[in-house]
Amino acid sequence: MNEPSFEWDPAKNRENVQKHGVTFYEAQAAFLDIKRVIAEDLKHSKNEKRYYCFGANEKGTGILTVRFTYRSGRIRIIGAGYWREGKKVYEQANSV
Repeated sequence: MNEPSFEWDPAKNRENVQKHGVTFYEAQAAFLDIKRVIAEDLKHSKNEKRYYCFGANEKGTGILTVRFTYRSGRIRIIGAGYWREGKKVYEQANSV
């Protein structure tokens, strides 16, 4: 199985770090969590389909919520952070 390929806008990454304290590089870990949950982001899917990935960070100490889309066969990260609602979705899906 191939590992996913990621991309992002460097300016958006810097903005995300300032706003949410998470780099898009760190956010990639959520996709590697075998218990991750993927859901469509209906609110932001106007011009292209967007999704959420709810998954553990690299250390397993928190649940990341990552907003993303697929472009040219790659996962393009749009936003990431530790959001209560994302943790709730993850815990409900995994009966935590």
